[in-house]
Amino acid sequence: MKAKEGVVEFLNQVLKSELTAVHQYLLHAAMCKNWGYERLHEHFSHLAQEEVSHSSGLIDHILYLDGIPDVAHLDQVGAGRTVKDLFKADLGFEREDVESLRKAIVHCAKVGDFTTRHLMEDMVIDSEEHVDWFETQLRAIDQVGLDRYLAEQIKK
Repeated sequence: MKAKEGVVEFLNQVLKSELTAVHQYLLHAAMCKNWGYERLHEHFSHLAQEEVSHSSGLIDHILYLDGIPDVAHLDQVGAGRTVKDLFKADLGFEREDVESLRKAIVHCAKVGDFTTRHLMEDMVIDSEEHVDWFETQLRAIDQVGLDRYLAEQIKK
């Protein structure tokens, strides 16, 4: 099926973001495991798997639209030296992702590609949930203190 104007470009932008997220969350999972924060390791690993699923769906959809998936480019992977740094980097990344997805949704509606629009709407829901989770974790750190928060992340 032939893609409507600009749709494959938006899909490739979102794919770039999703592939970057896979790398970022895998790095953050490994860092948390190394630091002994098993609960955070599991959460970041789950997020990475979710982003792999999104990436796979995007690749399939781009191919369906007779496009060429761009898997060769990534955005900069955000890291840090503390859990709080990781959360801040991920929160910023997810907020940018929400904005990109919203722009893609508007474009798809404008050109009448409702299938791609629906795909993006599902993805923006997940990204908004990620924003909420990171905001909640940062708020918890502010309320109970970093040491108490991290003590809870050691056990499964």
